[in-house]
Amino acid sequence: MKRFDDYMAKLAKAKVVLDPERRKAQILADAKNLAFAQGYELVEDKALLDEVAGLVEWPVVLMGSFDREFLAIPPEVIRTTIRVNQKCFVLRDPQTAALVNKFILVANIEASDGGKAIIAGNERVIRARLSDAKFFYETDLKTRLEDRLHKFDHIVFHEKLGTQAERIARIETLAVALASLVKADVANVRRAAKLCKADLLTDVVGEFPELQGLMGRYYAEAQGEDEAVAHACEDHYRPKGPDDLVPADPASIAVALADKLDALVGFWAIDEKPTGSKDPYALRRAALGVIRIVIDNGIRLPLSSTIHRAIIDGFLATGTRQALIDSRLVPAGLLAFFADRLKVQLREQGARHDLVDAVFALEAQDDLVLIVRRVEALGKFLDSEDGKNLLAGSKRAANILRIEEKRDATTFDGAPDPQLYAQAEERALAEAIDVAKRDAASAVATEDFEAAMRAMAKLRTHVDAFFEKVTVNTDDKPVRANRLRLLNQMRAATLAVADFSRIEG
Repeated sequence: MKRFDDYMAKLAKAKVVLDPERRKAQILADAKNLAFAQGYELVEDKALLDEVAGLVEWPVVLMGSFDREFLAIPPEVIRTTIRVNQKCFVLRDPQTAALVNKFILVANIEASDGGKAIIAGNERVIRARLSDAKFFYETDLKTRLEDRLHKFDHIVFHEKLGTQAERIARIETLAVALASLVKADVANVRRAAKLCKADLLTDVVGEFPELQGLMGRYYAEAQGEDEAVAHACEDHYRPKGPDDLVPADPASIAVALADKLDALVGFWAIDEKPTGSKDPYALRRAALGVIRIVIDNGIRLPLSSTIHRAIIDGFLATGTRQALIDSRLVPAGLLAFFADRLKVQLREQGARHDLVDAVFALEAQDDLVLIVRRVEALGKFLDSEDGKNLLAGSKRAANILRIEEKRDATTFDGAPDPQLYAQAEERALAEAIDVAKRDAASAVATEDFEAAMRAMAKLRTHVDAFFEKVTVNTDDKPVRANRLRLLNQMRAATLAVADFSRIEG
């Protein structure tokens, strides 16, 4: 240990900070202090900090400036230009949060002139880069977004899914169909869907692809588009990751959903699904985006019919490479994919993945908002003593039925015959099942899933009593079959809230 400490001390004397975390901390602290001393605030950038800390051994923080005229460029363009080309940090006014014409650079040497030459060199490069960015931006403003769209006729989105123009037409069709569902203005949705990809053809986005969407908003605002249209041009890409915000404006929601669903349906139809760790078209992110948009905004979106609409009104109606797509590959497989993504999402929030399976296993479960509410109610129910015991009883009934149905090569469907009840516990369980089914169905119809769980909970004592007092596999064959049909009725009753066979434990 002493040798290593000596090594660290000798490196420090030689102007080398060995520990990268210490370098990062030093850069961040010095940059903040230098900015504060001049009355500014550092715009922090973790990724850039990591990169810069790896480029220097002895970080020396300096401040440079650029011409004020460049502040007419959108701040994101300034920041991206300076960040990408010179690995420098930008500063802002702490009062207004607006960028100022200053930047922070990190040198690797304590220069004898106090860094004047280093600052001057960086200022020269940044001035040239910002001049290019300003030229690109001002040139872009001379052409309206809609006047660029004809170029998409000759740009292929995917050889089996058509051109970008065909994709935009599909997005527009689906977004308009979703407009009423999210209470969006149809005209705004149609306009936003038509223009949302246009900034891909601009010079600024050509230089900085990471600014796509954002520049669409700036250009839409500059040409006088409705604010909802402008924001949809930016927000339809969101959420870009787990920490990104989801669209909240109705027009943005409609276009964002249409964009993601079109990609999912299209790539499913040509059998280009994610495999293992490979997901070249970011379909997992698209599905999670749909899930977050729907759940965070409480949108009642029936996925099955929406997917069907995307196929019929989008791909088949527009004639997009019809011979190359197979719509039969889409519905069931894509719903299962959404179920998997929803499990990931809920698991990150602390929910159990098997509860999602138990709810998705029910028929016609494609309303994500309702699924989440069912899962939440089911989780609370299974945390209770009644829930745990009813689950154990339900699994015991399912196991008995599975064994006996396999042995008899039959199923015990149909209603049990009350005349064959030989014990009071059979009659009590049958009556409790009827009440629970009725009450649970009524609660589910009004989407009160906690009430449905409470209705199921009333079965618990009768199930316990049945298994304690009644022998299912009696020698009396008619009575045995009748008791198995009663167990099947109990299994069917629990399907009002979830498929208990999918629940672990």
